[in-house]
Amino acid sequence: MGVFQGGDLRKISGGRKHRLRKPRKYEIGSYPIETKLSSRDVRSVERVYGGNTKVRLRYAVYANVFNPKTGQFTKARITAVVETPANREYARRGIIVKGTVIQTEIGRARVVSRPSQDGVVNAVLIEEAVKK
Repeated sequence: MGVFQGGDLRKISGGRKHRLRKPRKYEIGSYPIETKLSSRDVRSVERVYGGNTKVRLRYAVYANVFNPKTGQFTKARITAVVETPANREYARRGIIVKGTVIQTEIGRARVVSRPSQDGVVNAVLIEEAVKK
């Protein structure tokens, strides 16, 4: 089911406004997909406005991790969601969004893609400061 993203039918005072036209197709959105850490990758393909398709990643296991020192990508298993600047509840619930710090087999990495929009988790390896 779509979500209407057009204007509200209430005035600031609480009074009703009457609809001037019916809702348009371009005013329809969708609910957010919260990509979760799981035991297998699950993707869904949805038709979006203009007849295009969008691949959404619902559950993630692997991430394409870029190592800036070597300049190479590695497919690594995600072991945990460490922190999420977008929402601190997301880390507790294991939800992966852009900017999330994840723990992988090869180290900590920051997610640079939008998994629910792109259908894949791309991340950049983080150099951790060594305490002396």
